[in-house]
Amino acid sequence: EYLGIKKIKKGRPTQDILSEMLPSMVSSLSFPKMMRWGSSSFRFSRPIKNILCIFNEKPLSFSVAGVTSGNSTCGHKLHSPKKIKVKTFSEYKEALKKMKVVVNQEERRRMILSQIERKLASLNAECYPDEELLERLSYDVEYPYVFLGSFPEDYLDLPIEVLSTAMREGQRLFSVVKNKKQLPFFLGVADGYGDVKLLIQKGNERVLKARLEDARFFWAQDRKTGLKDRTKDLRRIVFQEKLGSYEDKTQRLKKIVAYLADKIDAQKVKKQVVQGAEFSKVDLLTDMVREFPSLQGKMGGLYAREEGHSAPVWKAVYEHYQPVSLENESPSSLTGSILSISDKLDSIVGAVGIGIRVTGSKDPLGLRRNAQGICKVILDKKLDFPFSRLLDKVIDVYGSKIREPEIQVKNYCLEFFSGRLRYIYEKQGYRYDLINAAISAGIDNIYHSFLRVKALDSLKDSPNFEPLILIFKRVNNILRSQLPCRVNSGLFVEKDERELYTTFCIIQDNVLPLIKKGDFSQAQKIIFRIRTSINNFFDNVLVMADEKRIRRNRLALLQAINKLLIQVADYSQIVIEGQNSSK
Repeated sequence: EYLGIKKIKKGRPTQDILSEMLPSMVSSLSFPKMMRWGSSSFRFSRPIKNILCIFNEKPLSFSVAGVTSGNSTCGHKLHSPKKIKVKTFSEYKEALKKMKVVVNQEERRRMILSQIERKLASLNAECYPDEELLERLSYDVEYPYVFLGSFPEDYLDLPIEVLSTAMREGQRLFSVVKNKKQLPFFLGVADGYGDVKLLIQKGNERVLKARLEDARFFWAQDRKTGLKDRTKDLRRIVFQEKLGSYEDKTQRLKKIVAYLADKIDAQKVKKQVVQGAEFSKVDLLTDMVREFPSLQGKMGGLYAREEGHSAPVWKAVYEHYQPVSLENESPSSLTGSILSISDKLDSIVGAVGIGIRVTGSKDPLGLRRNAQGICKVILDKKLDFPFSRLLDKVIDVYGSKIREPEIQVKNYCLEFFSGRLRYIYEKQGYRYDLINAAISAGIDNIYHSFLRVKALDSLKDSPNFEPLILIFKRVNNILRSQLPCRVNSGLFVEKDERELYTTFCIIQDNVLPLIKKGDFSQAQKIIFRIRTSINNFFDNVLVMADEKRIRRNRLALLQAINKLLIQVADYSQIVIEGQNSSK
């Protein structure tokens, strides 16, 4: 017997529910830096001065931190601070724009770009690209006003990297360039609608001149000591407490880049990339990098160029921190690519080797960024080499500094890189099951994993694709939990099993060379030819024969076929419409 109860809960007005919910929702918002003000214990990113809340064109009333919400707001704090009342969001946007506040960030961005274009038209110049600064400024100002300033031409003897960084990091200014050469001008973005007395422009010019004077001093002083002479002082800078100094890291990098150069047939630049590795961290000791940390790597490369080192050497140093994100460019040089991969992998293996793991949103050492950088360089440069062996080399170079079991370190790294590759391929728009099929086949060669997913994507609409996937899934299901066996061609009894074996041998001889060179598209097209033979085999041959030798031999044939297929892709991961996902 059961007892039931029917309870009717009447609906309540939405505005009443929202008035109860919103205070706790506002209070639950968290920021990296929180503050208190007045005598209240309430914490927020900044003091709350006003709360505008409207529902159905009427004010919604609630209180947070002693401030009661209403239907009024105010314009720009300096240029139009008076209060106004609004009823709708569109009315809110229009009213604020008249009061020098542009609500939409994308509109502020467009205003900045439009004004920059107008300011530079007379100079026939362009703005030095800096998407990060543009993004930040479009959020920092409420009503952007772009101003053009200048600085003395004698500072143009400084590298453009130094000039643009001094402008960006100190004052959030854009460099002005023409034909990739710095001009003695800069662009700034102020919050307002004009600078009639040129106070903003002149103030920025005065501050920038002082910063450029400092930068010129650093540029001259740093070059008084050669890079080679500085290397011995790297022992004073700790890379990681358990992993040693930057001198230790430099010595490891020299071995890793030499190994990788051999593996990608880059022996012609092996000597130069080893020298680049030796100089890669030296600029951490310079005054310029102490003042502008974002220039590390670049300054080392520039100082190496000033000393007369060859392009492969100084470019290796200059580019080895690239890319800092998937949107950033990979190194342009082969030596830069080799050193970039080696440096990032050294950091990842070292961290994993002392027990550091990436969990959820926590990644204090930027291991995800480093792994994605490695993958991006390999894919952009089409570097074909055994990645798992490079991992072995890095683990070996660390020696006793690795505290975790080596096999655990390697397996974690491979799984970690698999996750990063999935993320990259998903961003590129590939189907998740095709990604799983490509990566489950192994990432011993990262570039080959991309060629696999690309081949699967190009052939997924072929009429042969789905029928063959179903066959391969059937093979996989039959072989589940079966012990490995070896094929004995003398034990074949039926015509169809002999035909399948003959077809398989021909296909294998043609496919293995294609797999080796990464031509997975052509390899799959050849594998499609097995379809008729394997269908006949399943239709006319009893795989699980009563006689043990015959049964094991037929299973061995299917195992051999499956072993070949898994080198192309793990087809069991592919989802056919109407079937459950195997993800």
